[in-house]
Formats: sequence, C-alpha cells, structure tokens
Amino acid sequence: MVDTASVEVVGPVEGRFAEVITPEALEFIAGLHRRFNPTRQERLAARLERQKRFDAGEKPDFLPETKQIRDDPTWKVAPVMTADLQDRRVEITGPTNRRMVINALNSGAKVFMADFEDANTPTWDNLVDGHVNLIDANNRSITLTTPEGREYKLNDVTATLLVRPRGWHLVEKHVLVDGEPMSGSLFDFGLYFFHNAKTLLARGSGPYYYLPKMESHLEARLWNEVFTYSEATLGVPHGSIKATVLIETILGAFEIEEILHELRDHSAGCNAGRWDYIFSVMKKFRNWDMLLPDRGQITMTSPFMRAYTELLVKTCHKRGAFAIGGMAAFIPSRRDADVNAVAMARVKEDKLREANDGFDGTWVAHPDLVGIATEVFDGYLDARPNQLSKQRPEVDVSAADLINFAATPGNITEAGLRANVSVGIQYLEAWLLGTGAVAIFNLMEDAATAEISRSQIWQWLHHGAKLEDGRPVTKELVTQITDEELAKLPTNEDGRMFGPARAIFEQVATADEFVDFLTWPAYDLIA
Repeated sequence: MVDTASVEVVGPVEGRFAEVITPEALEFIAGLHRRFNPTRQERLAARLERQKRFDAGEKPDFLPETKQIRDDPTWKVAPVMTADLQDRRVEITGPTNRRMVINALNSGAKVFMADFEDANTPTWDNLVDGHVNLIDANNRSITLTTPEGREYKLNDVTATLLVRPRGWHLVEKHVLVDGEPMSGSLFDFGLYFFHNAKTLLARGSGPYYYLPKMESHLEARLWNEVFTYSEATLGVPHGSIKATVLIETILGAFEIEEILHELRDHSAGCNAGRWDYIFSVMKKFRNWDMLLPDRGQITMTSPFMRAYTELLVKTCHKRGAFAIGGMAAFIPSRRDADVNAVAMARVKEDKLREANDGFDGTWVAHPDLVGIATEVFDGYLDARPNQLSKQRPEVDVSAADLINFAATPGNITEAGLRANVSVGIQYLEAWLLGTGAVAIFNLMEDAATAEISRSQIWQWLHHGAKLEDGRPVTKELVTQITDEELAKLPTNEDGRMFGPARAIFEQVATADEFVDFLTWPAYDLIA
C-alpha cells in the first residue's frame, strides 16, 4: 500500500472532481511519483549537462554506444493489434474541454488527440474537468447543452481517442507528494490510465497516448518503465498501452531508432511535431552563430526539416511503426474566401507531400480540414489502413543533414518580427486566462508556436541579426514594435491580462539568459 497521508491536494475536489481525485487514484499516482520521479530528475539533469556541451560548440551525432541497435535489422516494435488504431490517416488535436472533445470525436477524423500539454493551460479546473470529460467520452455518456440550448452528443462512429500528457519538464503544483509538487506527466498519464484502461480494454480498444518533448532514448526508457509498472499494478496485460512519440526535438531525431527500441512493446509509432522541432533547434543551439529566417518561411521543404521527416518515415517503417505527419494549423475564415482558397491549396500541397513520402497519416487543427486531408490520404491508401509496407531504402540522412540550418532559405523581416511579438503576447494573454489553443491570424497557435516566436526574437537579438532592409534587431526595436502591436489589441478591456503577458514575453524573449520553457514563468502566475 502507498502512504497517502503525505499526499496533499491543494486544488478543490468538489462535484464531479471527486470522481477523478479519489483516494484510490491518488494512491496510484503518488506511487508512480515516488517510484519514478528520482529518475525523471536524473533525466532532466542530463539535459542540462548536455546543453553545456552544445553551448561550448559540440555538435550532436548519432550515438556510438547504441550503434548495435541501429545496425541490427532483426528487431521490430510489437504490432498494434487493436482495430481502432490501424487506420490513422487523419488525426485532429485539441484541448480537453467538453465541447471540443465531442466535436473532435465527431469530426470525421480517425483519431483525436486530447491534449493536456501544449493546447492546454494547466489550471486545476482545466486538468480535472478534462479527465471528467475523457471518462465520459470513453463511457460514451458525454453530452453538452449550452446556455443557448444547443445540444452536443457523440455520433455512432467516432474518432479513436489518444491522450497527450505533459512533458517530463513540467510539474503539478496542486498535488504535493511528500511535500513536493508531483510530476505533471505522471499526474496526467496516471489519472487517465487509472480511470479508463479497463473500460477501453473491455470494448477492444486500449489506453493510447502521445508522448511529448523527449530528448533521448533514456527518457523513453523511463516512460516504458512507467507503462510496465502501471499495467502490472492494475492487472492489465503487458503491452496494452500504446504510445506514439512526438519526435519534436532535434535531439530526439538523432535517437528515433533507440526510442522505438525502448518502447517496442508499447510503441504505436512516431509523429513529426514540426513546431516544437523548430523551437528545439533554436533552444538547443542558442549559442551557435546560427540565424534562421522568419518562422513563416521555415517550411517542411527546408533542408534540415526535410532530412528529419524523411528519416522519421524510413526509421518507423523499417521497424514496423506508424509514421504520422505534422500539423496543418490553418483556421478557415468565415468571411474571406480568397484567404481560404490560398490556404487550402497550401494544406493540400503539404498533405500530398506527406502521403507521397510514406506517412501513414497527418494532423489537422480544425474540423474543416479533415475532409481535404482525408481526400489526399484516401488517394494514396485507398482501402489500405496505412503505408507500413512503403520502405524508404533510398533515404540516407547524415548528422550533418539534420543540422544543416545554413541552407534554410528566407529572410528576417519586420513583418516577421511583428508577427512574433503579436502572436507571442496574444497567446500568453489567452493562456493566462485559461485557454491554451488560440486562433490568431487564421492559425491555431499553441505553446509550441509561441515558443518559436519568442525564441526567434532571442536568437536574433543575441546573434546580431539584421532585417532585410538593413536595420539591426535590437531591444529598442523590439520594445517599439511591442508598443505598436499592443496598441492594436483590446488592452483596456476589463479582465484582460496583456500586462502580465507582455512581462512574461519580454522575460523569455529579451533576457540575457535563455529560459528553456515560457510555460515555467507563466505557470507560476496561475498555480
């Protein structure tokens, strides 16, 4: 038995929250924290040590100590046996609020990734209410009636549900285990597993997850140990958990095979998390003399991004694992047909490239994009559920290819700087008010895109960037543009949080030292 006497829940447990935060559930997640948090801390410390080497100029490479894993042609991940995870041609993502859960499950997509991470502000209400909604979704009892009388309920056929817990770097301050905040990852994973695993297995499905922001196969090993322990503790068959890893860090790209090997009994493949990937490049190599153009000009055809995605498909299919493509973040306009026509053409082009490369599916942010993405993948898959048979032996990606940032075409522009400032502050303001997925300038922005915005400004400031018209990017220019962009926003409305949002943005975009995650100082304001 786990001692729950020293587990303190700081957030309120009232109404339906009491169905989630039960003594038995607390016992389970506290046990996870006590058993695995020391290793989590070791893995985070290893990140810091590795960062020091990159700051000193070391370049990443494929690990010599795991060469035998990469060279061994015999191993594959355990096949996914459940029918509802065979076809993943279109996946929609979003936060766990009740209306979003119902609409996403009804969207026509094959998969819905319910997000406790980048699309979620981790307030206590958002987190626990999200678990209530997912329990109801898995019980197929979820409904919603709005104050206006509009009713929402599940269709007969719905998307398969996957859940993304927070990354290893985040904590949950509303639950203290032995006096310390517990791991946010283990809180999110553990509550969902505890309340839903057996329900899902009884109907031929399973507890399916997306795993974010890992930087090494040792971090994947920790997840695998958590899975194995959790299955044994709850009496669930080994391998019931299936997890898709977001390869959304540059360091993760160097260890795709090793990550799959660590999770091979629990693997459901990898996803090309494009926005966080770009952010990780700026973060990990922040002291390198390396400048990237406006974030809008860093496309999936940029050489370093092309190398990463081709390596991902080749590696996953070589090992029998699904490869899922990146996000289409466009939000269709209700008023401007011309904007929609241009954007939809770009979405289609992006999805055609992914399908042709061999991806088994792709991500969209809005239900209106499900149809166009489905049409593209239907054209490649036809009646097949996936493209696992499409091998890519011709792909040969080197370490130099993955860090070939100098070949990225594009410019640094005032418009790009303005967009970074405006998006970053608008996103943070919404995040502080409890919304983690925000439509800004017809794009769905989440924490990953806000991270790119502020990291790009930091990079430009610290490496002497000049705009295409020759002006240097300085703190004075950033301050001037911030003043001008804020003047366009409703900063005087009651209840708005633009002041704190600006303060956080300036802290993470213009400070002398790089802050690894903007959600760290932001979380301090809401917890």
